[in-house]
Amino acid sequence: MSIDYRYFDHEADIGIEAEGRTLEAAFANAALATFAIMAEPATVIPERRVEVAFEEADAELALVTWLNRLLALARLHGVVFNAFELRREGDRWEGAAWGMPWRPGADRGTEVKGATLTMLKVEQTAKGWRVRCIVDV
Repeated sequence: MSIDYRYFDHEADIGIEAEGRTLEAAFANAALATFAIMAEPATVIPERRVEVAFEEADAELALVTWLNRLLALARLHGVVFNAFELRREGDRWEGAAWGMPWRPGADRGTEVKGATLTMLKVEQTAKGWRVRCIVDV
């Protein structure tokens, strides 16, 4: 299994960059990168599904909306996610995230407060798509 995301330095926050064959796959990998800051994905059991839906015409703003909706749902439900899927039809985005409730003794990493517009980029490449942004920690 290849890792389709990486981090880059940004002063007090963390930059994420993710790739995917499709735009939706790149967004899913960006979500994985975001939640991997908070918990090792291999230790999260995907036992709970949460659905996400929103409308956004701009792909860059859609990335920030996607990540921030996931973070808000994680806080609302007290869960951490490690698996994601996303579909797009026009301006409508629908997806899901799988994860588990935080449990006593769970090894927590650094909390991600939100995705920002800083260094925001969504671009098509020869291999698919690359997305990036800064997440506030």
